[in-house]
Amino acid sequence: MGATPVCQITAAGCIRPTYPDVLAYVQASYRAIYGTDIVLDAATQDGQFMALLAAGIHDANGETLAAYNAFSPSTAQGAGLSSVVKINGIRRKSATFSTCDFLNVGQAGITITAGVITDPAGNQWSLPDFTIPDVGQITVTGTCQTLGAIALAPNAVDTANGKGSIATVQRGWQSVTNLAAAAPGEPVESDSALRQRQSVSTAIPSQSLLEGLYGTLLAVTGVIRCRMYENDTDYTDANGLPGHSICAVIDGGDAQVIADLIRRKKGNAGTYGTTVMQSTDAAGIVRNIAFSRSTEVPISYALQIRKLGSYTAKTDLDVRAALSDWTNALGIGNSVYRDQAYVPAKLNGTVEGAGYEIVSLAVARDGNMPLQSDVALAFDERAVCTPNSVTTSIVP
Repeated sequence: MGATPVCQITAAGCIRPTYPDVLAYVQASYRAIYGTDIVLDAATQDGQFMALLAAGIHDANGETLAAYNAFSPSTAQGAGLSSVVKINGIRRKSATFSTCDFLNVGQAGITITAGVITDPAGNQWSLPDFTIPDVGQITVTGTCQTLGAIALAPNAVDTANGKGSIATVQRGWQSVTNLAAAAPGEPVESDSALRQRQSVSTAIPSQSLLEGLYGTLLAVTGVIRCRMYENDTDYTDANGLPGHSICAVIDGGDAQVIADLIRRKKGNAGTYGTTVMQSTDAAGIVRNIAFSRSTEVPISYALQIRKLGSYTAKTDLDVRAALSDWTNALGIGNSVYRDQAYVPAKLNGTVEGAGYEIVSLAVARDGNMPLQSDVALAFDERAVCTPNSVTTSIVP
């Protein structure tokens, strides 16, 4: 009869027998008891009973394999993955609210408590308590009171010019403006995203200060994406970073929390960016910490397509969605290269991709005329695209 077909732990991992192997074992054992001439076809009652027993053993083997895989971040799922990543000092991110940095202007020394901003769409944004410094203005991160991805374009709130309003009017609080777009809230972190962050989190205790800072910033609640830059020379580099400085371009997360983490982990390097926050060290010294939020750059495409086969309306929608998803996944500081855009536009690896030929593909930024050239992005810019920004035309 051979060995019982159960999971075995080997040097290669946990090996699960296949269902046909389990069924063959059960049938052989049955025939060893009742005789080799017994009929165990699927049409017989005995055959169906053997299949039921084999399915039970096979399912139990599956649970054993799942339990084994739950001990590795690369294979664990759900609650098991949430538990195992704790060894790296991280946890699964829960659903978050949208956040946005607001520039508050008012009388120096005035403390604003429980401040609330209403944007033009009627969404309300809560601000933490803050005191306006001597310069008369301060940047504070507001949190939307509505859970989910609430959008807010740059300068959409400008209370001095009638865009939005201060819902909780307080003496000395004069105006509020959002200079950058809001970081949209996220659903509960997926398994794939948590695995990716776990692989990066191993750099938190690294010897490299930049790698450690990068891993720490990604673990901040609300942070969606981050990219680090460093200039270890004596001269200003091509990105504008002064010598011996670092720049974190980070979307989402509380600006004060981010600034405090950068101060603690940056070492002797200076900081660079468009957002400047004050952070107090253990000695009571107030330091200016700079970082940047990414600037969204709208990308549009114009494709000329020649039909080769079954090019349908669904194919057209899939092409638009594929180009949009690919562009949005480029991340911070990555330019849009036209030759690379052909891969998602051709729907490679799908049956639909064989039904058409791309005659030309043009790209543009900021609503300009699409050209057959690459679109360069600055180090703190991020390409964004919607399916409606992709136009297709059929040519003979």
